Amino acid sequence: MSGRLALRHGVVVSADPLLVEIDGERRPAWADIALLGEMREGDEVVVNVAAVELGLGSGGFDVVHVNLTRGLDAMPEGDDHVIKLNYTSLQHPVDPVERELGRFIPPIRGKGATTPSGPATPVLVLPLHGHLAPAAWAVAQVSTGPRVGYVQTGGGALPGSFSRDVAVLRERGLLHGHVTAAPAYGGEHEALSVAGALDSAAADLGWDAIIVGPGPGIIGSDTALGHGGMAALDSTHAALALGLPTLISPRLSSGDPRERHRGVSHHTLTILDLLLAPVQIAIPAGDIAANFAAPDGTLTDGTPDEREQAVGTLRSAAGSRHHLTEAPADAAAYAASGLPTTTMGRTIEQDELFFLAPLAAGSALAAAATGGAGGGG
Repeated sequence: MSGRLALRHGVVVSADPLLVEIDGERRPAWADIALLGEMREGDEVVVNVAAVELGLGSGGFDVVHVNLTRGLDAMPEGDDHVIKLNYTSLQHPVDPVERELGRFIPPIRGKGATTPSGPATPVLVLPLHGHLAPAAWAVAQVSTGPRVGYVQTGGGALPGSFSRDVAVLRERGLLHGHVTAAPAYGGEHEALSVAGALDSAAADLGWDAIIVGPGPGIIGSDTALGHGGMAALDSTHAALALGLPTLISPRLSSGDPRERHRGVSHHTLTILDLLLAPVQIAIPAGDIAANFAAPDGTLTDGTPDEREQAVGTLRSAAGSRHHLTEAPADAAAYAASGLPTTTMGRTIEQDELFFLAPLAAGSALAAAATGGAGGGG
């Protein structure tokens, strides 16, 4: 049975940064301004304190549920009649980006897939939000500058305004659009499904390439299938069903203290095992021992570094179904870019492998978007 909402009454004591006093304690908070409106000092608010009370790693603040002082008189703008977060206390109308009936034409699948408007737009599926900035930066390093946009899915934070990375990437021109697909909301465009978001991005938004993945703070439960990484399965299947060339950025790590995420995360291995069709898996180019992992997953002779171990594991997991694609991954240049270089408290120096994966994936996506040739796997 689901737990009840952990709601508390508080008063805003600082608007920037947002601090709310609850029972005499000043606590950091976050409010979705686009949904709830402006927060001012002295406002009475109701906040959800569940994440802080449970000690969640990504929940070091309370979330404002409603502004009692200035949030009760707002009325929906426009004449939109499609609802997101429907049948919750946060339901609100949106204008869906999906194409109208009659405009969608099933794609031509397979090698050389095309859409009615031309070559199919390639899609890169991310395992978690920390891959977004490195992947988008890597795409921009291609001289032809393909226009890449981001489709935000479930699996992590749902508000489109929550991601600092999206805001920075948009400001720097490294992302050319942001669609939030249900249950995510609050992006520049709203989609009711991931398939609808991908189709519209490929057909109407002028993007040359698409990055799709969850928002920040991926959901975890220490179970095989109950985690936010499973969103990648649905996103990949949607892209494949639409006939779009599909790449996966694998979740790798050389510094995660949790064994299940060390090397190749169980999130990625599960997705590769459950996929109903083959995909391309981007890997960082380099001196890699191609036969390091035996078909049964055991290690062969030699003591390669963690990157080679991870690639060997991916090669074994891919088997004859999926295909590995090598692509450049310049960690040093990315580290100097001014974009985020930490993941879950670890720096790029402490967990270089985590960043090498999306850097390679972004390079592979750029090559697919510009007709370049990726390396064989």
